[in-house]
Amino acid sequence: MNRRTLAAIALAVSTAFSSAADLKLAVIDMKKAFEDFHKTQEAAETYKGNYNKAAGEMRERQDAYKKLTSDMQQLDKKARDTILTPDQRQKAIAELNEKMKEARALEAEMQEFAERRIGQLKQEDMKIRQTLYEEISTVVRDHALKSGYDMVFDKTGVSLSTVPIVIFVKETAATDITSQVIVELNKNAPAPGAAAAKPAEAAAPAAGDPKK
Repeated sequence: MNRRTLAAIALAVSTAFSSAADLKLAVIDMKKAFEDFHKTQEAAETYKGNYNKAAGEMRERQDAYKKLTSDMQQLDKKARDTILTPDQRQKAIAELNEKMKEARALEAEMQEFAERRIGQLKQEDMKIRQTLYEEISTVVRDHALKSGYDMVFDKTGVSLSTVPIVIFVKETAATDITSQVIVELNKNAPAPGAAAAKPAEAAAPAAGDPKK
């Protein structure tokens, strides 16, 4: 390798370090931004409501299954009761067989319902998270452009090997913009208690209506 080649490499390396030193860098805690975003909290309440609704629907099926089980036990006792007439025992056996068919059908329905609703809830959660992270990323990009940052790193991000992407950042090398982004995200958040007040206001006229 001749002197000219070495000089060219040295110049290129020097230029790269010089360019890196001129970059204005920022970091953000995307996990905290996500958790403190008012829309995340609203979405969590909506998701919780959907989850509770699904759980209630499953409990209804479970209660129906318990009743079927109880009915089958009673019918099984009748079918074995020698005090009853043969016709009565035969009738109990026929009813027991019908209940067993209902129970098997309900078991299959419960399994299908659980798998379908769990899948729907997972898909809903993923879609909500993706939408919120896209909105947060847009705010981060807008803030970076306005503030003149060249790069913004998520200090909570991890690589495919689960190793943190940003292992170390010197405190003076990058500005943490997490709090500023959170303020921007929540600038149009509804006032505390505003959402709860609306149903009460809507219900008030109905409560005082003498015609109902």
